[in-house]
Amino acid sequence: MITKNYTCKDYREEMTLIGLQKRLCDKNLSDAERIMITKEMKDIEKRMNMD
Repeated sequence: MITKNYTCKDYREEMTLIGLQKRLCDKNLSDAERIMITKEMKDIEKRMNMD
């Protein structure tokens, strides 16, 4: 089993992902903003091997 060190970059990406998830809850988001946020979340999840 290979364990990866947890880095500042990992933490930063997790916090960014949480912030984006929170923004998605905003009822005043336009469709374009919602699409951009969702895409950014997918990109982060892919980088973090969460996809």
